[in-house]
Amino acid sequence: MSVPINRYFFMIIEKLLDIYTSCTLCPRACGVNRTKGETGYCGLTAEMVLDCAFAHHGEEPPLSGTSGSGTIFFSSCNLGCIYCQNYQISHTVRGEKYTASRLARIMLDLQKQGCHNIGPVTPTPQSPSIMHALSLARAQGLTVPFIYNCGGYENPEVIRMLSGMVDIYLPDFKYGLEEDAINFSDAPGYPRFALDSIREMVRQVGDGLLMKKGVAVRGVIIRHLILPGRLENSQKALQLLKEEIPASVAISLMAQYSPMPKVRAHPQLGRRLRPAEYRQILDFALNLGFENLFVQEVGGHELTPDFDSDPPFDPPPDK
Repeated sequence: MSVPINRYFFMIIEKLLDIYTSCTLCPRACGVNRTKGETGYCGLTAEMVLDCAFAHHGEEPPLSGTSGSGTIFFSSCNLGCIYCQNYQISHTVRGEKYTASRLARIMLDLQKQGCHNIGPVTPTPQSPSIMHALSLARAQGLTVPFIYNCGGYENPEVIRMLSGMVDIYLPDFKYGLEEDAINFSDAPGYPRFALDSIREMVRQVGDGLLMKKGVAVRGVIIRHLILPGRLENSQKALQLLKEEIPASVAISLMAQYSPMPKVRAHPQLGRRLRPAEYRQILDFALNLGFENLFVQEVGGHELTPDFDSDPPFDPPPDK
């Protein structure tokens, strides 16, 4: 299903790389010249930094399949989520610097290992370099689908530039309430930027999830992490999605929230989600008429990573 990278796409990648000179890759639009070592909110220059890459079995079943998703965890983030389970790498720029050609080799190696797809996590601040690497990997024989696994706080114009290069979009839609986006992720305007970006993603790859041999090869899965004590945020998020996104788009309702050290004393976020809270939001989504829902068991297999371990995630029980 993957579209070959042709001359047109190389032109788009050049335009993407040029954004580094006055960065507007995300809604913060810091305007810094990252090619000269200047940094904005994410703390990254134009040099690509990533932490690890491996076959990940903890994604949604159509992405993990039987052999895992070729997941690449990038350093830093354009969001400031106080509860982030990846805080060890998302709140820092720790990791190793990579060139596009070296990252292309990583992508090809993950394909060789049998991974069903390639999925960079938090690509937004480094998307030009990642897409450059993808173009090199495609030219060298990468054929598996490419997943754009992002936090939802995107610049819709940048997402528009990715048309034809991304096979599967995997955005978060964290917030329906602006106040929660600001309080918990320092992300003003999140609902509007995320919705506009998700609409563009659906325009590019369609509102259905195209499957081949039990594995997704094209489409969109929108993730929503249900936060304890903030059910009104989840309800508002689902209402907005229902109003602006086709009901056939797959929604992943995530129950895996685990309080990280920074929020363990927080009056709402300092505990795990209760089964009754998850059930309430699941019923709400069903009543809204969403046709394709991925659900999780509250208190199921632990999905919180430790990026000081190798691998960062515990293997699933059947692996």
